[in-house]
Amino acid sequence: MERGRYGHMIKSLIVVGDFLCLNIAYALTCLWSDPSDGFAAKIIWLLLNLSYFPVFLFFAKIHELRILHVDRVLIKVSQAIISHLAAFLLLLFFLQIDDIRAIVLLKFYLLLSFLLAAWWVGSRKLLKYFRRKGYNFKKIVIVGAGSMGTKLLDELRSDAGYGYKFMGFFDDNVALKKSLPHFQGDSLSVEKFVIDNKVDEIYCALPMSQEEKITRLLKFSEANNVSFYMVPDVGRYIHRQLEFQLVGNVPVLSLHPEPLQNIFSRILKRTFDLLFSILFLICSPVIFIPIAIAVKLSSPGPVFFTQKRTGFKGKEFKCYKFRTMRVNSNSDKVQASRHDPRKTRVGEFLRKTSLDELPQFWNVLKGDMSIVGPRPHMIKHTQDYSKIIDKYMLRHLIKPGITGWAQVNGYRGETRELWQMERRVEYDVWYIEHWNFWLDLKIIFLTVVNAFRGESNAF
Repeated sequence: MERGRYGHMIKSLIVVGDFLCLNIAYALTCLWSDPSDGFAAKIIWLLLNLSYFPVFLFFAKIHELRILHVDRVLIKVSQAIISHLAAFLLLLFFLQIDDIRAIVLLKFYLLLSFLLAAWWVGSRKLLKYFRRKGYNFKKIVIVGAGSMGTKLLDELRSDAGYGYKFMGFFDDNVALKKSLPHFQGDSLSVEKFVIDNKVDEIYCALPMSQEEKITRLLKFSEANNVSFYMVPDVGRYIHRQLEFQLVGNVPVLSLHPEPLQNIFSRILKRTFDLLFSILFLICSPVIFIPIAIAVKLSSPGPVFFTQKRTGFKGKEFKCYKFRTMRVNSNSDKVQASRHDPRKTRVGEFLRKTSLDELPQFWNVLKGDMSIVGPRPHMIKHTQDYSKIIDKYMLRHLIKPGITGWAQVNGYRGETRELWQMERRVEYDVWYIEHWNFWLDLKIIFLTVVNAFRGESNAF
């Protein structure tokens, strides 16, 4: 399975797996349902399979994408399930079949959702495994070795499982040859190199002002069946998602609206927060009582520690935690450090396992916080960092969270140097701009895993 020439076979195999998932879900539903429901009829089996063809037409393209994170895959699975349901119900309507109970359909689509999600995620993980072994890769070159070209290379190389084999940079600034690895020549030598080395994809990161060179590369790619990708240099100053649109025949890039600006997304997130926090708080005495006793015995002082922190749209709120330190006058000014003498032994354990944050589910229930979001900072941090870090206040465009994207990526605990807080803000802003429900579930899962494993930055 060398290079990428078997890509069409891989997509076909995945689609065959899709139909297999569908038919397994159908067979299991028939076994678990009353025969009198009529779901086991051959016509229903046929309609279910026919209903998957529009799903195949609309969603098979995603199997060609090499860079697609798990949360995005699960979003596509959800969309595929809804599309299949719509097509199936439409066929039932036209054929006037109305004797299938809703509970049977619910069983089938829950099974199909689970199987399809496991298959799509699992098949991508398997493909990434083979690509890391050197199979099914694509040879690529980047034309333009400026900031966007080097940034693109970093992204493509961030995971060997993406399956990209970088063949070299091309740039008319030949002085870069001394400092830049894999420099192959100027823009005029691209064509010969691509043909001689059977390159699959050309990424053009030249400034838009170099229209003649870009047009030449585009025509060459079309004539030689080489995939051509344009990297717009707006990425130097715009770091948000962009949408491509056509205004007549004129291509236009527009800023993608932040997902949580959508009322339905906000309702979904808040509903999940309420259900999750209520369920947790009902069960919480089993965890809270032993922790409360341990905290009380560890040192004189209250069980809970409250602190004013910056919340949604910069408003202050009282954040709750289990007390992990001896009572002191610097708690609102000085961060906890690795060998902080103020910490108790019990507090050390609670911080290491993140159990000290559990009372914040009460903040979630009250509406001050969300389960997932940027971590709320003490007021002094907001006052200090908002003056020196660009986009710092953007992290307050949504409710703060018990856990967040920055935390599961290792940016938690003490921020001794400015770059640590800058990276945390960068991850927080990325989360706001890329939010989706599956991303929240992913962050919750990683948080639980990290809590059991223990984190080096949790102190």
